[in-house]
Amino acid sequence: MGFLDILRISQIKQENEQLKQLMTPEMQDAVNLQNHISELQKKIDDMNKCINNESNKLTQLQQQQATLKQQIIVMDDELLFQDFALYKPRYEFCNSDEYKERLQDIRKQQKQAIKLGNAVSGDMSWTVNGSKSQGNKMVKDMQKLLLRAFNSECDETISKVKYNNIEASEKRIKTSCDAISKLGSMMHIVITQNYYNLKLQELYLAFEYQQKKQEEKEALKEARAEMREAAKLQKEIEEQRKKVEKEQTHYKNALLQILKQIESCDTPSEDLLNKKSELESQLGEIELTIKNLDYREANQKAGYVYIISNIGAFGENVYKIGMTRRLDPQDRIDELGDASVPFNFDVHAMIFSDDAPALENALHKAFENRKINMINQRREFFNVTLDEIKEVVRNNYDKTVEFTDYPDAQQYRESIKMKNHD
Repeated sequence: MGFLDILRISQIKQENEQLKQLMTPEMQDAVNLQNHISELQKKIDDMNKCINNESNKLTQLQQQQATLKQQIIVMDDELLFQDFALYKPRYEFCNSDEYKERLQDIRKQQKQAIKLGNAVSGDMSWTVNGSKSQGNKMVKDMQKLLLRAFNSECDETISKVKYNNIEASEKRIKTSCDAISKLGSMMHIVITQNYYNLKLQELYLAFEYQQKKQEEKEALKEARAEMREAAKLQKEIEEQRKKVEKEQTHYKNALLQILKQIESCDTPSEDLLNKKSELESQLGEIELTIKNLDYREANQKAGYVYIISNIGAFGENVYKIGMTRRLDPQDRIDELGDASVPFNFDVHAMIFSDDAPALENALHKAFENRKINMINQRREFFNVTLDEIKEVVRNNYDKTVEFTDYPDAQQYRESIKMKNHD
C-alpha cells in the first residue's frame, strides 16, 4: 500500500468522525441498533448454515442406517423363533433319496460351472506392467479368492439351515453375493446369476432333505411301534390260547369222568347232572373264547378306539383319540401314561369295533382343524369337547357307547390339594 493510499484512508476516517459528531444522539442510537441487528442476522445466518449442515449429516446417517438394515441378517435363534414365515416346499419329492440325488446333481452343476469359468465373471482386459497375461492372472486369482469366500459363506449357511432361519439364510447368501460384487467392482468381478441360483437351490434342497428325513424317521418310528403292538398282540393271543386250551382239556376230562359215572348209574343223581350241565356250560364259554381269539388273530382291523385325557399334563378339553388291537386295551393306556407324562391318562370311552382304523380315521378327520400338532399327523391330540366327540361317534358307530364325562385324575387332584394345603 502506497503513501497516498494511507493518506486517503486517514482522511476518510477523519471525515467519518466529523460526520458522527454531527449526528444527534437519536441518530447514533439508530446506527448502533442497526449494527447490532446486522450482527444478530449474521449469527442467525451462521446458525442456519450449521442447522443445514447437521440436517444433511442426519439425512446421510439415515440413508446409511437404511443400507445397514438391509445388510443385517438376524441369526439369533431366540429372535428367529419369535418371527419366521411358513416355508412353502419347492420340490416335494417322495423320499429323501430323491432329495439326496438332486442335491448331488446341483453340487455337480456347481463344480462344472467353476471348472468352465461360469461361476464368476470379471474384466479380462486388465494389464499389469503392460502385460495382458499378468493382468489376466491377477483377475483370475482375485476371482478364485472371492469365489472361495462366497462358497465358504454359502456352505456355512446351508449347513445350519432350519425351519426358522430359511429366510435369513436366503438373505445371507444374497448379501454375500452383493459383497463379492462390491469387493470386485474395480475388476468387474461378480458371482454369475446362474451360480447364485444354484446356491439357492442347494439351500432349499438341503432344508427339504432334512425335513423329509425327519418325516421318514417319524414314519419308521411309527411303523416299529405298530410292529411292536402287533407282536404284543400275537404274544397275548398265544398265551391266552394256551391258557384256554389247557382249561378246555381240564374241563373235557372232568366231563368224561362225569359221563362215565352217569353211564354206570341206573338213575344218575341230581348232583351229577348239575355238574355235567355246569361243565358243558364252561366248555361252551371256552369255545366262544377260542372263536374270539381266532377272530382277533384273523381280522387285522378289529380293535379298540380309545378316548383319553390327561388334564394334569395338557389341561381341559384336550383328548387323545387312538387305537389299539391289544386284547386288554388298558395295557396300552397304562404304557402311554409312563414316566414321559407327569400323570396317568383317564379313559373316557373304550370302543370295540370290527373296523377300528375306520372309526379312528373318522374321528381324526372330523377334528382335523383342531389338532394340537398340525405338522405331525401321528400326534393324536385334539382340542375339542367330549360332547363333540360323542356326536361324531354316534354318527359313525351304530352301537351304544358308554362315556365317562368327568375324569378321575386322582394323582393330579391330590397334588393340587397338597400344594394348596402348603
